[in-house]
Amino acid sequence: MNDNQVTEILKSRLDEKNINKLMAIQNKRVHAFLADAIELCNPASVWVSSDSPEDVAYNRRMAVEVKEERPLKVQGHTIHFDGMHDQGRDREVTKYLVPRNQTLSKALNQKEREDGLDEVRGFLKDSMKDRIMIVRFMTLGPANSEFSIPCLECTDSFYVSHSLNLLYRLGYEEFKRLGSENQFFAILHSAGTLDERMVSKEVDKRRIYIDYTEDTVYSVNTQYAGNTVGLKKLALRLSIRKADREGWLTEHMFLMGVHGKNGRKTYFAGAFPSACGKTSTAMLPGEKILGDDIAYFRAVDGRCMAANAESGIFGIIQNVNAEDDPTIWDVLNKPGEVIFSNVLIADGKPYWLGMGVDPPETGENFSGAWRKGNKDKNGNEIPCAHKNARYAVSLKDLANCDPELNNPHGVELSGIMYGGRDAKAYVPVQQSLSWEHGIIAYGASLETETTFATIGKEGVPEINLMSIQDFVAIPLGKYVNNNLEFGKKLKKQPLIFGVNYFLRDKQGKFVNGIRDKHVWAKWMEQRTHGEVNALVTPTGLIPEYEVLVTIFKQLLDKNYTREDYEAQFTLRVPENIAKIDRVIEFHRTEVDRSPELLFEVLSAQKERLQKARSEYGDYISPFSFPKER
Repeated sequence: MNDNQVTEILKSRLDEKNINKLMAIQNKRVHAFLADAIELCNPASVWVSSDSPEDVAYNRRMAVEVKEERPLKVQGHTIHFDGMHDQGRDREVTKYLVPRNQTLSKALNQKEREDGLDEVRGFLKDSMKDRIMIVRFMTLGPANSEFSIPCLECTDSFYVSHSLNLLYRLGYEEFKRLGSENQFFAILHSAGTLDERMVSKEVDKRRIYIDYTEDTVYSVNTQYAGNTVGLKKLALRLSIRKADREGWLTEHMFLMGVHGKNGRKTYFAGAFPSACGKTSTAMLPGEKILGDDIAYFRAVDGRCMAANAESGIFGIIQNVNAEDDPTIWDVLNKPGEVIFSNVLIADGKPYWLGMGVDPPETGENFSGAWRKGNKDKNGNEIPCAHKNARYAVSLKDLANCDPELNNPHGVELSGIMYGGRDAKAYVPVQQSLSWEHGIIAYGASLETETTFATIGKEGVPEINLMSIQDFVAIPLGKYVNNNLEFGKKLKKQPLIFGVNYFLRDKQGKFVNGIRDKHVWAKWMEQRTHGEVNALVTPTGLIPEYEVLVTIFKQLLDKNYTREDYEAQFTLRVPENIAKIDRVIEFHRTEVDRSPELLFEVLSAQKERLQKARSEYGDYISPFSFPKER
């Protein structure tokens, strides 16, 4: 459609107030995208948010008026329910739209572009005919910064739009400043047909398609925020491609500041698959949180600078309790803006699994009216709250929010963690032998068990490369190589660590205590400053026993025994060799263009393990290993 047609459509479908707000953004691609979305979805009206206090308040109010959210007893708290079968990211119907002459890695879910566009646009046709189209302008990364990525989302869900306000930086003024610059991400979402509870009714027609050739995402017949808040995992896929083109990194990582001697603060990033300890690590008591999910890395003057793509938390609420998560618990229980989703509601109060409080036996949850003992159509008991129930809050509302959150220059990174659910092989914490070894042996080899955060079977071991595999819209091997090459741009490379909170003993019990992760973080902080020595093992550098004794006592007032140390840091040679074999097989069969260095590094680690086994046996006490020189 030409410029005149675009203008005619916009002026005919927007009232004077909203057309004025839109035309203050002088960007032809913005106008063309909106005109196409309006023609396709056929909304009853169009509302453009200018991010003014009045518009922010209107958005919040409308989410309640249309009954996508309901107010709870605590001022500012609301509850949103997704449908019974719309409770997580849906891998099966989340696909890259790939032009006929291109291919992505076999591990990635994809569909021929033209067929995919026909299908998803067919579902979007007239999907908003009785509703308001909401037009939002946001930014990923701090505004007016080299980290900034402008984003436009059109949705018919005031819940989705309200979530954007909590989770991201408002971007209307940024779009005005950018003028005709047409490099932005665009998202079009419709919840589709809704039932009487205002939840998506036709989840069998749920589609989440990423057209990376146009930096555009389409989402329909779903409300779960991971499928609909386009700036989250959907835009992550697009920003990975942008970073690949421009020579920086997009990572599925938290950012945190760990305090050390003399008041210093050391910044770490960490990649963990969902429900593997990511947010709880980022929220360690006494430390600072800068972000819990997506980070951008740039090499600036030889330093690794990092920024949070987001400004809020869409966190898993299961097991959040007053003792283990005091900061999150505080914000979830005091007046302020919080959106709960898919928890149990009774007498205006939220209840979730693992909160340390016995829930009532009746209430309302994601399944509707609920009573203890209720069963689904397959005869399975329905829990009071969903395992993947969530909360959405702004980071600024947390007492431990880092003051550098919106620093346009980012923060300098000193350490990177990779962690997953590994019951058998890797020790709770270890440092890589080099940048290359860490990227390959901990990042590209990250193996974990599937969890409830994605739809499908739980507890299945799988490789989740750098905890970003589902989202990589370039060849996976190229993504690994980009990480390796990025390290060469740095005069001071962050140290790389592997962490594993889920190692089990022969009886199936976890060898890690819930609070032990804080000890590992303090040890890593000391390592980045060269303050403590380590032991050299075939898989990496591990803490010395005496160092951990001191940290456990000072931090947790715990007497750390030699038995504790051996249980946690005994090297399990057969399990580690088996892990390497699985990783190599994965990269040979499922990954396009894995760098040859990956196979060399993993083969060298296997040789070190075999040599150690010939000297010490299958299970090697940490006391057997030498100190680093």
